[in-house]
Amino acid sequence: MNEQMLNAIVGETGLFTPEQLEEIAAALRNPESEGVIPTIVRLGLSDEESVLRAVASVLGHEYLDVSELPVDEELIQKMPARTVTQFKVVPVSFDNGQLTVATSDPFREGLEDALRLATGLDIALVYCPEEKIIRQSQKCYGVGADLLAKMDNSDIYDAELENSANKFELSGDGQEASIVKFVNQIIAEADRRAATDIHFEPMEKELRIRYRIDGLLHKVDVPPTLHRLQAAVISRIKVMANLDIAEKRMPMDGRIGIRVNGKEIDIRVSTCPVTYGESISLRLLQKGGSVVRLDQLGFGKRDDTLIRRAIHRPNGIILVTGPTGSGKSTSLYAFLHEINTIDKRILTAEEPVEYEMAGVNQVQARPDIGLTFARILRSFLRQDPDVMMVGEIRDLETAEIAINASLTGHLVFSTLHTNDAAGAFARLTDMGVEPFLISSSVELVLAQRLVRRLCPHCKKEVKPDEALLQSQNVDPSIFRDRVIHGACGCQQCGGTGYKGRGGIFEVLHVTDSIRQLVTAHRPSSEIREKAISEGMSTLREDGFRRVFDGFTTIEEVLRVTEDSDD
Repeated sequence: MNEQMLNAIVGETGLFTPEQLEEIAAALRNPESEGVIPTIVRLGLSDEESVLRAVASVLGHEYLDVSELPVDEELIQKMPARTVTQFKVVPVSFDNGQLTVATSDPFREGLEDALRLATGLDIALVYCPEEKIIRQSQKCYGVGADLLAKMDNSDIYDAELENSANKFELSGDGQEASIVKFVNQIIAEADRRAATDIHFEPMEKELRIRYRIDGLLHKVDVPPTLHRLQAAVISRIKVMANLDIAEKRMPMDGRIGIRVNGKEIDIRVSTCPVTYGESISLRLLQKGGSVVRLDQLGFGKRDDTLIRRAIHRPNGIILVTGPTGSGKSTSLYAFLHEINTIDKRILTAEEPVEYEMAGVNQVQARPDIGLTFARILRSFLRQDPDVMMVGEIRDLETAEIAINASLTGHLVFSTLHTNDAAGAFARLTDMGVEPFLISSSVELVLAQRLVRRLCPHCKKEVKPDEALLQSQNVDPSIFRDRVIHGACGCQQCGGTGYKGRGGIFEVLHVTDSIRQLVTAHRPSSEIREKAISEGMSTLREDGFRRVFDGFTTIEEVLRVTEDSDD
């Protein structure tokens, strides 16, 4: 399409001034231009959907949101997966010998002819944003369907593993490259969907892949033929992690450093032998990602005051408790970021180092060579620190060193695995720490959970489910005359009604009365009751505060606090 015709179509949309049309035309003259609509979006002159709707009207085509269309197996057979990926299109309907196809590029010359040649059918085009087309194609064909389709099925089982070189080869041209690209595509898609984990799980008749997004697992749509390539996929991941691909009987751990979507990602790899092969779990960590600031964590006014006062103390222990995946490390990094000034020497012992912080001396624990938390802490005491952070207190030796450090003028941050804040004292006692040492050193205990955040694009006002509240021993009257929101589901949040996560907290300030109970070795329930009487909000109560703020739902709070508010 020549420049004059293109200008006429874009100009007829009525979205742009003559000056803007000239700016678009000038940008498109660049040989490296990404295309008409991406250029308009990049220049900030309009959004993709608005341009597509307007161009569709000018050219007499339909605009169609394909993201809500069901999967039609017969329709999928009309167009090869490689065609869908190559041209970034997706079939949407078939009627009277004509295949209707959605595209995000109305200006691509020869598109209809290319699709007609690939399918042998008459083609009608409709327009839809690229992101929605990609999501629909993945739902219909599966992630990486085009890559797997390139392989000759008759050769799939002829994988030859070369243990000495720690590489694998597949018979047939391009098969190895396709597996490499497929694994990269799975990781890139996980990053795009903000997944924290990827699980490859061999089943009897499928290789199931799941992403953990906002704390919950979601199955990834993949082609059914992937099961036949299971050995090659697993081998590829092990090669990337520098693991022995011939060892299939023992669990192994490794790491992968990869650049995805313009970002450096550090991936922790764990393998485990299971009934139908090897299960592999990948934990995705953003290398050099931005640290969440203290004021972004979402504390209430009382808790925020207590936290800020505690982290600016010259000595003592601050503990963050909660199950795995509850955001403890994020909170610790936020504390360190708040107090990371030129006049403080901060040292951390971590396994692994999840975020790199400028100005902080971070040490990676290596238990396999004897570099444990306890050994690192001992070394820290000879390094003239002001603040020390240890990833987790797991044993008596680490606990005693941390306590001694706090009693000799150091501020210590660490984590414990307990259900609530009051349980931290019993946990330390169970390790063998004397109660009087605990009461003398611990200044504050923070328990936390992560709740999914309501999607701002589709959340709606709802009435509380009184039956659900009563079943959880919650008085429905606390929600009376309050605006409550519920999850709905839209394209922006992938139909879940939630997008992102945030914390709910229980902040136990160790007052003199709490110290007396700890020293007397009183049960956690008694310590908890005393803390509540002194103003502590429980996890569930703080969660309801977030519900009133419109951040999350009643159902989310009840889901994540079942183990702490029984």
